[in-house]
Amino acid sequence: MLGKLLSARAICNFLILGGLYIYLLLFSANYFVIYLLAGGAAVLIGLFCWFAIPHFEDQVTQKKNLFLRKQYWLYYLLTFMAGARRQIFVVFAGFLLVEKFGFPVENVVLLTLVNAVFTFWLAPKIGHLISVVGERRALTMEYVGLIIVFVSYAFVDSIAVAVALYLLDHLFFAMAIAIKTYFQKIADPADIAATSSISFTINHIAAVVLPALLGLVWVINHSAVFIIGAGIAFGSLVLTQFIPDRPGIGTETRLGQWTKSKPGQSIESQAKAG
Repeated sequence: MLGKLLSARAICNFLILGGLYIYLLLFSANYFVIYLLAGGAAVLIGLFCWFAIPHFEDQVTQKKNLFLRKQYWLYYLLTFMAGARRQIFVVFAGFLLVEKFGFPVENVVLLTLVNAVFTFWLAPKIGHLISVVGERRALTMEYVGLIIVFVSYAFVDSIAVAVALYLLDHLFFAMAIAIKTYFQKIADPADIAATSSISFTINHIAAVVLPALLGLVWVINHSAVFIIGAGIAFGSLVLTQFIPDRPGIGTETRLGQWTKSKPGQSIESQAKAG
C-alpha cells in the first residue's frame, strides 16, 4: 500500500512539475508568481480536504504527548540518516549539475519529471519487493547502491553519467519506505502518531544543519561532500543490519537475538533445537 501511495504522489509531482516546465518554456522565471501559485494551490487543496474528506475514528486512541522510546532507537537513527542522505541529493546533486555542467533550470525540472514517471512505475513493485525480501535486505540494497552513486558523484566528469546518477539516486528514495514498514511492525499502535511527529523532527534536523555545514565543504572541494554522503550511506548500511528478519513488538532489533543466543550456537540452530 505504501508503494501505491508513493506512486500516486509521483504522478501528482509529474502533473505539477509538468505545468512548471511548460511555464518556464513559455515565460521567464518569475519566482514570485511560481510560489504564489504553489501556495495558493496548497491552501485550496487544504480547504478541500478539511471540508470534503470525512473524519475517520481511530480504532486505537493515540497518545497526545511527545516522547522517545528506547525500543525505537534504531528507527530514530535510520530516520536521521535518511534525512541526511536526502539533503545531499536535494541540495548538492542538483547543484552539481547546475554548477559543474551548466544545466539550465528547465532541464533540472525535466529530470525531475522523468524521476516522477520512473517512481510512478517502480514504487508499487518496490513495495512488493520489500514484502518479499524484508526490510533489512531491501535497505541493504538501497544503501549499497547509494554508496556507489555517491562515490561516482565525487569523481564524475561526464554530463551523461551525472544525469544517469541523478536519476538512479532518486529511484533509491522509494526503497526508504522500508523504514516506515519496519516501524509499523515494531510500534505500539497507540505510539504511531506521536512517534511519527518525532521522526519528522529528527528527519529535519539534518535539513537545518547539513546544507550549511556541507556548503562550507563544497566551497573547498565539492567531491568531499559526496564522499561524506557515501560515509552516511555506509553508516545507514551498518545500522540496517540490526533489523530482524521478522521485526515486531519485543523483537525491535537483532541485538536481543544475538545476546540470547548461546556461544557457538546460531539462532537458527537454536530454533531447530526448540
